[in-house]
Amino acid sequence: MFVLLLTGMFCPGQSLPISSCQIVDSGFCYIAAGCKATVPVKLYKYGKLDSIAIKPVVDRKSKSPTVLPSHIPLLTVHGNVMYDFYYQSNIDTPYAEKDIYQHTLQTSLTVTIRNQYPFHIGFSAQEGNSRLFRNIIGVNLQYFSRDLKSMMLARAQQWDAARLKQLQELSRLQNKLSDLQSRLSTLKGWLSSSARVQSLVEEREKNAYGLNDSLSIRMNRRVLDKGTVGWNESPMSYQQGFKGLDSTFPGSKPKSKVSRVDASSGFEQYYYAKRYEADSIINELNRVRQQYEKLEQKIGQRKQGLMDILTKSRNSKELSDVLDGMGLPDSLLPRGYRTLLAIRSLGIGRTMVNYSELTAKDISLNGLQIEFNPSYYVAIATGAVDYRFRNFVINENRVAQYLSMIRLGTGRKEGNNIIFSYYQGKKQTYNIDTSGASETINMHSRIMGIALEGRWQINRTTSFSGEVAKSSVPFNSTYDEGKGILSSMINMGDRSNEAYAASFNTEILRTHTSIGMMYKMMGNNFQSFSLYTTGSKQTAWNIKIGQALFKRHLILTGVIRKNDYVSYLMPVTYNSNTVFRSIQATLRIPRWPSVTIGYQPTSQLMKLTDGHYTEQLFNTFIGTASHYYQWHELKMSSVLTFSQFYNKKTDSNFVYFNSKNLVASQTFFLHNLTLNGTISAAINEEYALYGACGDASWRIWKWLEVGGGVKYNRQTVYRSIRWGYSGSARVQVPIVGEFALMVDKGFIPGINKNLVSNNIGRITYTKNF
Repeated sequence: MFVLLLTGMFCPGQSLPISSCQIVDSGFCYIAAGCKATVPVKLYKYGKLDSIAIKPVVDRKSKSPTVLPSHIPLLTVHGNVMYDFYYQSNIDTPYAEKDIYQHTLQTSLTVTIRNQYPFHIGFSAQEGNSRLFRNIIGVNLQYFSRDLKSMMLARAQQWDAARLKQLQELSRLQNKLSDLQSRLSTLKGWLSSSARVQSLVEEREKNAYGLNDSLSIRMNRRVLDKGTVGWNESPMSYQQGFKGLDSTFPGSKPKSKVSRVDASSGFEQYYYAKRYEADSIINELNRVRQQYEKLEQKIGQRKQGLMDILTKSRNSKELSDVLDGMGLPDSLLPRGYRTLLAIRSLGIGRTMVNYSELTAKDISLNGLQIEFNPSYYVAIATGAVDYRFRNFVINENRVAQYLSMIRLGTGRKEGNNIIFSYYQGKKQTYNIDTSGASETINMHSRIMGIALEGRWQINRTTSFSGEVAKSSVPFNSTYDEGKGILSSMINMGDRSNEAYAASFNTEILRTHTSIGMMYKMMGNNFQSFSLYTTGSKQTAWNIKIGQALFKRHLILTGVIRKNDYVSYLMPVTYNSNTVFRSIQATLRIPRWPSVTIGYQPTSQLMKLTDGHYTEQLFNTFIGTASHYYQWHELKMSSVLTFSQFYNKKTDSNFVYFNSKNLVASQTFFLHNLTLNGTISAAINEEYALYGACGDASWRIWKWLEVGGGVKYNRQTVYRSIRWGYSGSARVQVPIVGEFALMVDKGFIPGINKNLVSNNIGRITYTKNF
């Protein structure tokens, strides 16, 4: 031993690089000694295990909570209710009345059955004491296929792809991807570990010197695979790996020579086998990932395809056929959706009839109206005529009117179509006798007519439509000849009861230009629910051109129209040759004021006596500039408006004849406080009227807002100065709704051009739900 130690003193020492994962309880190793000799050092077993016995952790699988099916209510209702009481002490032009009040009650409800079938319910009632305004009550129930499509589109955008039939395959691939990625991550960590690199270097050194491993291959692999002794294995189990190695310890019979270890059975081969396994996992991972992405893309395309079908389908039949073949869940496709998509609109109660230029247009009908448009077109409307366009204001005795109409055709209403229409009904005849000799002003007549119209969608932005119609002749023309309305309608020898209409609309995308044109010609005996007058041959046309410039910052619009004024006050034989011209320009530049300028002629039809009418035409110029901006934390809004009426005092009773009007307002938004100031001036040939007012609105609490202001009015020439005031309050009551109160004391020019007090009061209740 002394010689051995002495020999070791003159030989360079060598440390034993053993990491924590390479140390076992028992074994031996060789230490290099002098003269290339090796000294075996016995590693004796410890007296006790240096490992800690750990009880296995039991993974308790928690049961997933039972998901109860969500309750779907029978009816889901959203909407609003509004009541308004309005009072005005004086009404100025065009009618003069005093102490007028009006009650208005309105409600609009959107109801959904089982979260799948939407429809609307509306109710309105208007009642007052004015002799000029009618009391109107109406209720309606309406369904529109666009609401169903919008609901389906919203669900498609939130559609969970897991509901598809590919869910099982997609989930399997996703789990396999996760497993492969986990295995690859673990294997890469093992291969790139510093301990593995050190072991590989040692293995190559031993192979280079032809040295046997100090541990058996069996032991080495078990240690390398596990890193440390497992929790359920005793260190004594590893002694099997040391059998046959005791002969190499001191005192045992030495071998004749040192055998060279085969590298193929060592750690290096095992290491490269693990690298090959990692490469195989990478290839498998790429293959599975491609399958997953392909299936995921297919699902995404299916979802996007559904949204494209909902938005770009040409007709409801095409849409229904495609949806049938997609195998979509019931949550997206409600029962009976083919029929519901084909019903374009359904209305019961008061609805607006607006079919064509020569049959029925802008008519309020109390009855039934339905449009059915799968690949063909069917429309039915029948009921009492409540009021017609520009004919709901005057409160007068009326003759009961009704309309029945059926339309049959092919094609989509917004696309290419050909539609045949038949209409009949009873229509009030206005101003049939303007001489005042008889009382036939409210006479009525039965009318009947047919029409054929077609629409061609030339491309995405261009369309053309045309219509021809023939009707029965007025009763005052048939009574003398003893003809009925049917025979007068089918009489092809009479062309006086015919009408023609055509329209063209296009948009040039490259130049941002839009063009719209309309022309119609009506014979002197033509009758329909689209016009009031009969008895004179008439032509009407209009041309509208819009042009956007400078990246749509500047928009120019020009309109020319002839005989396009419609009013029931016109006599039966009324015909106008007046050509209306108007132009408007709108400039919008970011962070700059928005400016709108328009020059528009205005026509005013006046009834002078029972037998005399006159039409006055005067031009109106209007310019408006508005800007919303911010300075530090202060938000502000400025509005400037100028208008001028180019008319004369003798034109009408319009008190602001030939006047120039200027209004400027400034608003400051200070958190819960809003301040507003306004100045105005109205100057005509006789006097000038100046005004100024200031008001404030303060949101005291979230549920309470109050406001008030003062007004100053000064009229020149008459030297009249008047002070007014205004006040408002708004209260929000939880669950109940919102109450608003407004009072205003102002002044308007009276008949004698002096300032007359005009008191206004309003109480409004609103509830949204």
